[in-house]
Amino acid sequence: MVHNPTFTINPAKQNGARETLSVIGEYFTQRFGKLAHPSVMLRNLRDYFGFGKRRAEPVGSRAELRRFLETRASYVAQFSLYGYLRTRAGQRYPELFDDDVFVKSINIAKWHIWLACLSDLAVYSGGMLARRMPGSADAAGALVRELVAEIIAAAGQPEDADDEFAAHAARIQARLALCEWNRIADGEDCFSESPAALVRWAPIVDELKTLDEPIVLNSVRFRWQEVRRHLRQFLDAEGVLGESAGHRP
Repeated sequence: MVHNPTFTINPAKQNGARETLSVIGEYFTQRFGKLAHPSVMLRNLRDYFGFGKRRAEPVGSRAELRRFLETRASYVAQFSLYGYLRTRAGQRYPELFDDDVFVKSINIAKWHIWLACLSDLAVYSGGMLARRMPGSADAAGALVRELVAEIIAAAGQPEDADDEFAAHAARIQARLALCEWNRIADGEDCFSESPAALVRWAPIVDELKTLDEPIVLNSVRFRWQEVRRHLRQFLDAEGVLGESAGHRP
């Protein structure tokens, strides 16, 4: 394994990993339950969401679409970030969580990658709603913007995020406001922010990220494939938009 000088381990801490893991990903922990040890966390995430095993989870209401956006954005963000770190660190991966400075960088990265994932998935979902219900582009866009605003408001200003979190969140709404929902294709073109965010924010030295970039970008695009398949199969656009219209004054 190539030595990565970003990985600075403090061997003097005996319980650092356990203490740190109780803090890292507090927002995600509320949704997924107690985070596992790093060596099994990725497997648990895959099992929870049923990736590799089709979960018949409907997306036929406003609440179900919101949950879909939240959980799938969180899954792709966590799995992509921790998967990349584990690949680079190898057997030293659990030790990374002993280093407080490194954990701070992970926390900052996870929030920005999550925002980027939420942005990409919101665009894709709005486009699919508009395609499934001709003439509903404005309603689809309005709904997606509302749901994203609610999700970000629920997250608030995370204590372990950096000062750029709010500005990044605002850029998502600006992106959504400019979307031409009828012209969004059913493919990977929507998913442009999340691959770049992993390359930018992952706490790995720039020289290594430059070498890794093509593989890293493709790995994030690959993780979205199952998400798109699920939405294609289980989205009930009429149910989502009909219920949403009924909730509006």
